[in-house]
Amino acid sequence: MIEIEARSDVDGIDLEPIIAAVRAACADRAIERASVGLLVIGPDEMATINAEHRAKPEPTDVLSFPVDGPELARGWPADGPEPELGDILICPDAAQEPLTTLAVHGLLHLLGYDHEMDDGEMLAIQDGIVDRL
Repeated sequence: MIEIEARSDVDGIDLEPIIAAVRAACADRAIERASVGLLVIGPDEMATINAEHRAKPEPTDVLSFPVDGPELARGWPADGPEPELGDILICPDAAQEPLTTLAVHGLLHLLGYDHEMDDGEMLAIQDGIVDRL
């Protein structure tokens, strides 16, 4: 079971397709039990968070903040609470991709993928998941 706490501070955003994208990415990566925070926020809040964590004082499309990590999520004991993968923050005003794509992108970062360090693996996985949505 994947538990998602979703919050939108942005009017007119349908969270259901974004939540479905996170669930699909979890299923694709064999994560059966975890919790994920999903926040859709405005550009001012995203700029503040981006400045704090990346020293870039402008809004960005998506940020991920891992907590327990993928190794723990895959080996977590069944008798306890779900492992916490972390939080995904999405800013529609900074988005150049569909929000569902950004959700998948953020989830893959929570699982340890890094498109800046791999040879295209993360983005290929992302494209495959998005194509199946």
